[in-house]
Amino acid sequence: MVEWIKKSKRKKTGGIDNSVNFKTKALSDRGGSFVKTVVDDSEKKFKERTRGGNEKLKISKASTVLVSDNGKSFKAKVLNVVENHANKQFVRQKVITKGSIVVIEKDGKEHKAKVTSRPGQTGQVTAVLVK
Repeated sequence: MVEWIKKSKRKKTGGIDNSVNFKTKALSDRGGSFVKTVVDDSEKKFKERTRGGNEKLKISKASTVLVSDNGKSFKAKVLNVVENHANKQFVRQKVITKGSIVVIEKDGKEHKAKVTSRPGQTGQVTAVLVK
């Protein structure tokens, strides 16, 4: 999860920094902004314009997850985030990223599932059950 921060156009002294060139500015906007997909009761999706005028669907609030188990898939409710290797603070903030372990509810029982999609890029949360 890399977030590119643009280089300042000003020096410490307040003068204009001429080393800020077009290439640096072009690279800083590549990939768009990082979206923290948070566990919530409702779903919130939005479109973002990408390079070439295309659109990318991003999800900022997720309530359900599409889980696959032995070739069968079903929709389940997301309850909580248990583990996230991207950032240890994401567990406390309930942020879902690829590889995070979430607790889901299936038939009134709680199960763990590992997220296989990139919710901030694809606009949906998919996972596989963890045995």
